[in-house]
Amino acid sequence: MKNRRTVLAVLYDGVLGLNVTGPLEVFARAAELASPPGAYGLRTAALDGRPVASSMGLAMTPTHDLAACKPPHTLLVPGGPGQSGVPSRMVERIAELAAGAERVVSICTGTLLLAEAGLLDGRRATTHWASAEELARKFPAVTVLPDPLFVRDGNVYSSGGVTAGIDLALSLVEADLGSDVALRVARDLLVFLRRPGDQGQFADGPTAANAERHPVRKLQQWIIDNPAEDLSVDALAGRVALSPRQFARVFRDTAGVTAGKYVDSVRLNAARRRLESTDDSLDDVAHASGYGSSEVLRRAFLRLLAITPGEYRRRFRTVARGHAPRVALPPT
Repeated sequence: MKNRRTVLAVLYDGVLGLNVTGPLEVFARAAELASPPGAYGLRTAALDGRPVASSMGLAMTPTHDLAACKPPHTLLVPGGPGQSGVPSRMVERIAELAAGAERVVSICTGTLLLAEAGLLDGRRATTHWASAEELARKFPAVTVLPDPLFVRDGNVYSSGGVTAGIDLALSLVEADLGSDVALRVARDLLVFLRRPGDQGQFADGPTAANAERHPVRKLQQWIIDNPAEDLSVDALAGRVALSPRQFARVFRDTAGVTAGKYVDSVRLNAARRRLESTDDSLDDVAHASGYGSSEVLRRAFLRLLAITPGEYRRRFRTVARGHAPRVALPPT
């Protein structure tokens, strides 16, 4: 079929099944709903064409031998616990196929496989928030953006965890076939179409690892326990008996982020937890988490997560134990 785009997903033992099936389901539905149908041809491939076991033990039988595949339009590299044990010849084959592909897409920790293949040197990329530090440590030539749902740099796309891979696939369908098809797919799958790539991944806890130096480590925990206190640089510096300039340098060097960014992260997560688990008003949530007012809270959520506090609560509110969570439907 003219203009048919092949999508090739790489399989290996220990791949996370949803990292494969989630994006492929998006492309499959789009192929059915497009006019004319058949806009995508889906393939899966493993070394020697042998079946693999997903991270949950589910057997996955590929349609092709990876060695025999031609470069596809879209090369999809999913992540999973098994990615750290992928043999070097698979990494080399990923690099070869990527060289001829129109676009290369990683899902979750599949980004580490792209980095190992040398495909991210000098590029910006993201991965699951829990693996962002590992990616930055192992591959210093990569500019790691831990917060966005997905990132594009040239023809290379990377995404966070499972649902972020679905978001990325929907954005690719929208680019290929238009927003009408992408919206119909989103409605079919009961997911949101327009979660922008720069929306945060909703990771739990502050984004910086706890500092190793004891005074700063204690201060980090104090900040977490007291988000509504005065957390200005001057006030925090006074708590550890340093000048503001010394404090700013020591905190950044030991925690890996500035004190301001750490405070932003702590307050954001304090607000998130209250939105998820209480019926407190937005003003009460704002005061308890250090924002002062619901308007300041709203601006912070839009800046850091690209979503309002009210919309966040509607999507993630935890109801009483024993009851099903609320399901947010896509916009009509």
